[in-house]
Amino acid sequence: MNILKKLCTYLVLPLLIIWLAYLVVDSVMEPMRFTKAQESREAVGIQRLKDIRELQVAFKSEYGHFSPTFDSLKLFYNTGNIKVVMQIGSKDDSVAVSNTNALKKRNPRIKPEEMLALYEKGEKLVFQIENDIPVKDTLFHSRKDFNIDSLAFIPFSGDSVIMRSDIKKVSGVNVPLFEACMPYRSLLKGLDNQLRINLDADMRDRGRYEGLQVGSVTAPNNNAGNWE
Repeated sequence: MNILKKLCTYLVLPLLIIWLAYLVVDSVMEPMRFTKAQESREAVGIQRLKDIRELQVAFKSEYGHFSPTFDSLKLFYNTGNIKVVMQIGSKDDSVAVSNTNALKKRNPRIKPEEMLALYEKGEKLVFQIENDIPVKDTLFHSRKDFNIDSLAFIPFSGDSVIMRSDIKKVSGVNVPLFEACMPYRSLLKGLDNQLRINLDADMRDRGRYEGLQVGSVTAPNNNAGNWE
């Protein structure tokens, strides 16, 4: 009996104390670990939503509306072109400005291509010309981490990004709108579920979306992200 008592006193009880202390420390540290992981995942999610926004803005500049699907965005990126305005000559060159004004006065309908031909022959001019440049050679071409095939998916879960587009009247004018969303239930999948539920509840109480969102089809916001 004494041996059992000593065993409980000197072995089991200290182990129990250590275990309880670990549980207390772990309960304190878990929210900190959750917040750190949340911030890390949000950084990745925000970059992806910024990429979606940049590609959507380019799509709209060509077609006058935002893409309704990721398939059309992907096709646009892989095969589409965007118009890039190039400045030829310098507006600070008074001779070029004078020559250009005189040329336009003589020939008001002269095309930029004709002006470019004169410029290439050595005439000092200043003007703008549009070129069709492949989207792939313009957007994200210097980003080694960019992958068009990953754009439609939420990092860390593989769930689909929720994307919508619409055209609504704002002050009597038709305005193209889009939004792309990553709910926390997907972005933070695998982390402490109760802490994620608490985060969602806090966002609802503050009248904010329960995750990351860029743009809005209900409240025009100039394609802003809710992290900005």
